[in-house]
Amino acid sequence: MEQDKTKFADIGEIKALRGKILAVDFGDVRTGLAISDASRFLASGIGYVKVGGLAKTAEEVARIAIERGAVCAAVGLPRNMDGTEGARADRCREFAAALSALASIPVIMVDERLTTVVASRYLNETDTRGKKRKNVIDTLSAEIILQNLLDRLKN
Repeated sequence: MEQDKTKFADIGEIKALRGKILAVDFGDVRTGLAISDASRFLASGIGYVKVGGLAKTAEEVARIAIERGAVCAAVGLPRNMDGTEGARADRCREFAAALSALASIPVIMVDERLTTVVASRYLNETDTRGKKRKNVIDTLSAEIILQNLLDRLKN
């Protein structure tokens, strides 16, 4: 799977582009989405898609990327705390490659370690529970992934 890593954009390529970035927290059931403003100052959650399957999810996210005018996408890359990757990371790369091809935009893979933990803590602090929690955690995770990338792009 090593050759797939070369398909994705790096931070320098993304920095050179101007315009909105779409962030994706890819999941088997729900895929969270967030988008930046054109100035790349703020990440805003825009919801999630729940169409099922990698191909259909990539098609729907590509449609949203085009509709929203995203010039590139950031897909969360799940890594273990020691930096190693498992089967889930391979699946996210497969999704990212499909998204890039369908939307004709570059995709950067962004380390998503601890984003779900941060999102869970925030939801605990705001006392968000039950069904409402399920419906926002993936969106919030995508928002955190994107804000982390936007902060990196500034520095």
